[in-house]
Parts: sequence; structure tokens; C-alpha cells
Amino acid sequence: MEIKYTNHFLSKLEDVFAQSDYVLRYEKGNFKSGYCILNDTKVTIVNKYYTLEGKINCLVEILKNISIDMSTLNEKNRKLLLELNQTELKL
Repeated sequence: MEIKYTNHFLSKLEDVFAQSDYVLRYEKGNFKSGYCILNDTKVTIVNKYYTLEGKINCLVEILKNISIDMSTLNEKNRKLLLELNQTELKL
């Protein structure tokens, strides 16, 4: 899957989080990786000052590293998540 760095693709990624148990927040922070995952409370925080490309790369990396219950996702988001897990980021 080719990752598109557009606002529409960012919205798709945010929709996956909206249907999962994880809460996605954009806040300022000095995270070394640009994001922070609080697994116990299922909160994901992404640096709000990141560029569009940075936010998308962070969300893709996060989605690859957390376990999301696929039964909570609709068919479109389930397919997107499966494709993302097979995609390698080119930084």
C-alpha cells in the first residue's frame, strides 16, 4: 500500500483510532519519537506541531505497534489496518 500524505488519509487513520479502544490526542510535547502511548489507559498522544507527513508517519507506526480488536472496526477500517500492517514506511 502506498501511503498518501493528504488530509484525507490522515482522517482515515484517525477514524481507525475513533473505532478502536484507543483515544488519539494531539498535544504539545517533547517526545523523542513524536508520540507517546499510554497502554494502560489506551491513550495515544501525538505532537500537535508535527507536519502532516510527520503525523501520518506517527499514526501508521503506532497502528503497527498496538493491538487493536478487529471486531470493533468496520470493514473499511479493518482492510486499511491490514494493509498498513503489510506496508513498510520509507522515511
